[in-house]
Amino acid sequence: MQNINQLLESARAAQLQGNSHTALELYTQVLLQHPNELNLQIICGNLCVELGRFEEAAGHFRRILAFNKSPEARNALCFCLQSLGNQAHARGNFALAAASFEEVLQHQPNNAVYWYNLGNAQRELGQAQQALASFKQAIRLNPNDADFYNNLGNMQRELGALDLAIDAYEKALQLNPNLHHALAHLVHQKQHICDWQGLSAQIATIRNWVKNVPEAQISPFAFLSMPNTSASEQRLCASNYVAQTYAHIYAMRKTLNFGYAQPSKKIRLGYLSADFRLHPLAFLITELIENHDKTQFETFAYSYGADDKTPARRRLEEAFDHFHDIRNLSEMDAAKKINADQIDILIDLTGFTQSSRTGIVALKPAPISINWLGYPGTMGELAGQPLFDYLLADKIIAPNQDNFSEKLLHLPCYQPNNPREVGSETPKNAHNLGENFVFCCFNQTFKITPELFTIWMRLLAKTPNSVLWMLDCNHWAKANLQREAENAGIAKNRLIFAPRVPIEAHLERQRHADLFLDTLPYNAHTTASDALFMDLPILTCMGEIFSARVAASLLQAINCTELICDNLPHYEEKAQFLAQNPAELARIKQKITQQKSQVPLFKPQQFARDLEALLRPLVIK
Repeated sequence: MQNINQLLESARAAQLQGNSHTALELYTQVLLQHPNELNLQIICGNLCVELGRFEEAAGHFRRILAFNKSPEARNALCFCLQSLGNQAHARGNFALAAASFEEVLQHQPNNAVYWYNLGNAQRELGQAQQALASFKQAIRLNPNDADFYNNLGNMQRELGALDLAIDAYEKALQLNPNLHHALAHLVHQKQHICDWQGLSAQIATIRNWVKNVPEAQISPFAFLSMPNTSASEQRLCASNYVAQTYAHIYAMRKTLNFGYAQPSKKIRLGYLSADFRLHPLAFLITELIENHDKTQFETFAYSYGADDKTPARRRLEEAFDHFHDIRNLSEMDAAKKINADQIDILIDLTGFTQSSRTGIVALKPAPISINWLGYPGTMGELAGQPLFDYLLADKIIAPNQDNFSEKLLHLPCYQPNNPREVGSETPKNAHNLGENFVFCCFNQTFKITPELFTIWMRLLAKTPNSVLWMLDCNHWAKANLQREAENAGIAKNRLIFAPRVPIEAHLERQRHADLFLDTLPYNAHTTASDALFMDLPILTCMGEIFSARVAASLLQAINCTELICDNLPHYEEKAQFLAQNPAELARIKQKITQQKSQVPLFKPQQFARDLEALLRPLVIK
């Protein structure tokens, strides 16, 4: 064994030659024998920093600080902890990121950036109130940073304080008018509360950014719900977002260099989602999962959302062959888990929606990846390569490959549907509907546009003894819609707002509606299936983009194409005709009832066979 002097001489020589790895290894051997040598701790700490091994570096500087309370030692430790936190966050290890920033704040509690970074990690961990407090503290320490206000707005939005979120986004934009993502968030939240003032100009600005400022980080989900955006713009928005958000993931992917096992006897399907719980997703896929052919397919769930302890969650846990909760895994560790499970096809059911962890898919842990259900559009590409290999759609929703980065896989109908359980019947007067003709729209309020609402008000004006029944999403939207109705000459009491209730009661009350008026450019999706299941005709206007064609896809599947309009004047004319011709409306309702028993729309067994027929050739060449 070399003596200490020889080890030190070799370590110094390696360091002079730029061989930091060898130098650190040799110095560490000496340090093991002399752990109280502060100079060696400093040398090893600095070498760890140089090599990007910040967790080890922090250990060295903690030991130095225990003996020497100098500002230099404290600053070095803080630098390591900050770097470790940033590194951990970039790798999706949010628990380590939060712990790093919590520790560094013990040493520098007045550093606003550390509070901001802590808030970002806490948000990713689902610690909403803690994240809110961290962002507020960052702003108290530095009230002039636009990003602080933007992320405060994100947290207030997620906690349901939409008015405060809008105020935070507006403050962010006052500080930085070109904070692109803040304007996208502002517009989307204004849509949620149906505040349409200045919306057209703001959307025009965002569309210009998408086309001319590729570094602008515009939320693809917010963008696809904005009126008048085209399919080509949405593809560009998604690709810009991928370039801004996942470039570092692609770099990590190269270092992982996953290999893939040859397919076994059974094809291994991995489903990735934040929403394996009481959620519209569960209403769509549960029986599909239960009906997979277990002799040919083995199903794996990778869940990164909270366990809500509901029967819907328990049923999904039992439906899959394997159910893995990966909430506490970093994106890299989650990807390693999926790769170790030898998944053949990984299906992401969340996409660019809230709680997305699409970075896991970007690491390419499975040889085939599919975008489906969660995000109604393309997920874009980076450096000419699609983020996902395939997108599941149908020929109504996605007739044109040019609008999508992924290769299209066409099902007979894009959306799976479970048969629903319906609550006990209630009288019509229990819902404050009177004896009126009931137009309804149970879509979320962000889908309502000024142009569409104007049409609805004209329909009420032309249809005596009629009301419009809508979902009570938030009290700001309710007040704004009532004001808009009165401005259009319609008494606000003709707008009836339905409170949120369990799904069984929500389905049952739809017996009392006469005609569902769909939205554009973001159609009803699960909500459309709910209406059709209850024999409620849904009138839709089919647009260009994916999200504007889903209701048409469902109506095509149930052979009710007479409810599909190709422009808004036709939509308005058809709605008025049906409201004034009860015999025709009754005929359509009867047709829906008959078709439900004949077509595959609510037959999960048939959907499973159709999906498996598409997936099998991807693996078995």
